[in-house]
Amino acid sequence: MENLKKYLPWTIRILISFLFLISAVAKLYPSPYFAISTFEVKQLYPMGFSEDFSVFFSRILIGIELALGLLLLQPHYLKKWVIPATILMLVVFTTHLTIDTIQNGGNTGNCGCFGSLLPMTPIEAIIKNVIAIILLAYLLYLLPKGATDKKNFWVLTTVTLACILAIFMMAPIQPKAVEGNIDDATALPIESLETFPTQSADSLATAPAAETKTAETPVVEAEAKAADEPAPQKSGYAQYFSKADKGKKIICLFVPGCDHCRDVAKELAEMRAKNKNFPEVSVLFMNEEPEKIPDFFKFAGTEYPYKVLEVIPFWKLLGTSKDTPGVIYLWNGNKIKEWDGINEKKFVGSELQNVLKKSYSELKK
Repeated sequence: MENLKKYLPWTIRILISFLFLISAVAKLYPSPYFAISTFEVKQLYPMGFSEDFSVFFSRILIGIELALGLLLLQPHYLKKWVIPATILMLVVFTTHLTIDTIQNGGNTGNCGCFGSLLPMTPIEAIIKNVIAIILLAYLLYLLPKGATDKKNFWVLTTVTLACILAIFMMAPIQPKAVEGNIDDATALPIESLETFPTQSADSLATAPAAETKTAETPVVEAEAKAADEPAPQKSGYAQYFSKADKGKKIICLFVPGCDHCRDVAKELAEMRAKNKNFPEVSVLFMNEEPEKIPDFFKFAGTEYPYKVLEVIPFWKLLGTSKDTPGVIYLWNGNKIKEWDGINEKKFVGSELQNVLKKSYSELKK
């Protein structure tokens, strides 16, 4: 019993410390700016945080998580400040997750507690937090009054400020991109290809005819109605690819280092190779490891026209509740079908092939 009382407090402190440290580190995975920006868009924006406030709040929050993880292992103001502050943070997190679970259900989605490193549903996170709160409350009971509470307040402030500063240094706040008039997601192109570099002889032979047809607007509209096509709409993607709203197009939102994105790009390339009438494919890449883009196209077996967006504009364009790989089928600027992520809404090639065969009147049924 004596050994239990002696070692149990340290066991709890190390366990909760590890929990907070891994939570802070996970929010920096796979790279600090990408991970924090994703956390802001997917977790803070839906809660009503503004863009300007989110960039500071996210870094300060992660810095405090990191600091609490370290401060749980030292003796200064442990009972008076450190443990109560840790419990308070867990209570706030749990309250938010509980409200989110009641409103939206908590069996799916990633709560963001451990970033993308260890995805966890809100219900799983609530259970984890409640257990941690119980352990910390028991730790307060186990610790003798005043015996372990040394009182050098500078230790707390120095560790906390150092951790927050470290997060700001690892993921500096980027200047906001100049926003365009068409859409609030601004493209920052690294490279843009105007035509497919690996067109087949058949597609090259038919290209002049297609170009001549698009030059005669009244004729195009008449033919569109006769061919049972949707009326032209502005999709918002024409700011990135000038012909995005003309005819059938495939717009993809990929991350260069994402294996699932590479698999989809390769599948699209194989589908396109078998069908000379396959829609043009264009790619919007997230500006995360852009140096991998050449290798991305090498794996896919072909190249597509592409542009690169900064992390936050990319997520805003894809949708804060969605994930990569994103694939959108446009017809005259109308969004006919879209896929995202790797779960129930993931891209399925047979679904695209099926919808491509249908006329507009069939799609509306």
